Amino acid sequence: MESKSTEAAPMGEKRTFTQQEKKGLQIRDILLIGILLAAGIILKFFVGSIFNLGGFKPNFIIAMYCLGILLIKPRVYEAAIIGILAGAISQFFPGQPYINFASELLGAVAMCLLVKIPTERFFKIQVKPIVATFLTTLVSGFAFIGIMYLLYYAHTNILVTKPTPLAIFLAIIFGTAVFNAILVQILYIPLKLALKK
Repeated sequence: MESKSTEAAPMGEKRTFTQQEKKGLQIRDILLIGILLAAGIILKFFVGSIFNLGGFKPNFIIAMYCLGILLIKPRVYEAAIIGILAGAISQFFPGQPYINFASELLGAVAMCLLVKIPTERFFKIQVKPIVATFLTTLVSGFAFIGIMYLLYYAHTNILVTKPTPLAIFLAIIFGTAVFNAILVQILYIPLKLALKK
């Protein structure tokens, strides 16, 4: 929580203000993350089950935790907790079990680190949401695919399962990254203004 303190100064001298950095997530930050992740669940369940283009489905859970991290700017360990929560939520949807814990953890930490990069000095418009979300989705997607290949396809001689061609996974990852980046860019500014962040 940010607070300002005024130092006492003799008459006629300027007063100096010191600003304390917030320590930990505030209640409203936690509520915001909860609401965004809940929205991600609903969108993924309803919209994601309807929208299917060549195996590509938007991942609203990644988009929502990216948006949340952009808005509240947590510390790295706090972002890691958000990623683990997102991974836990992902267990309720069809897919490979438990891999999401690692992939969303890495994704959330990547997003937190990307948010800390000062892009405003290079661009006149706000590009951090679209760029950071795109890269974060790639980190999460490649982590997921990498772990899955190691677990299921590293020893194909003893498995009946034939690995899915990597090109298909790449198309899905990049398609999801583009969708997430556009969605977060659209939602970021109005939510930032509404929350006065």
